[in-house]
Amino acid sequence: MADISFSVNGNPVSALAADGDIPLVDFLQENLNLTGTKFCCGIGVCRACTVSVRRQPGAPPEPMIACSTPLSQLRGVAVTTVEGVATASGLHPLQMAFLEHFSFQCGYCTPGFLMAAITLWERLQVSPIPAGDLDKAIDDALDAHICRCSGYVLYYQAVRAAILEQGGMVVAP
Repeated sequence: MADISFSVNGNPVSALAADGDIPLVDFLQENLNLTGTKFCCGIGVCRACTVSVRRQPGAPPEPMIACSTPLSQLRGVAVTTVEGVATASGLHPLQMAFLEHFSFQCGYCTPGFLMAAITLWERLQVSPIPAGDLDKAIDDALDAHICRCSGYVLYYQAVRAAILEQGGMVVAP
């Protein structure tokens, strides 16, 4: 059986086919030393381990739960982790908004919230929505995420502010 080839943060990676049952979060942390994606519940409920994926070039991004996704499901997939969000020119506007709105307390769930918000951000850049639908879109993107410190309102406020500040992602009704 062929190796499993995919990309992480724009870099090609591969795993042995025999390692196809290894969860993505373990591969990221143990093989690539990318520790930003957090392991928490281990069953995909808390969503602290969320990453963003594109199943095909040009496809819309989707959130993916890294703790329960085996490597065997990643052939040809482009994975983006929290380490792949900032650029040499600085933090992503959502990262800045999280800081400016003091969106996190302990920060353990922050990478998962951020990656879900990044996925929403990228989708809205391609397909803007009416301004009246923004709160529901944010809720749909973030509502399944669990924050043990109860920072939900601040995460939502930060995402909303960043999207509205960026412009072009929401349109008048």
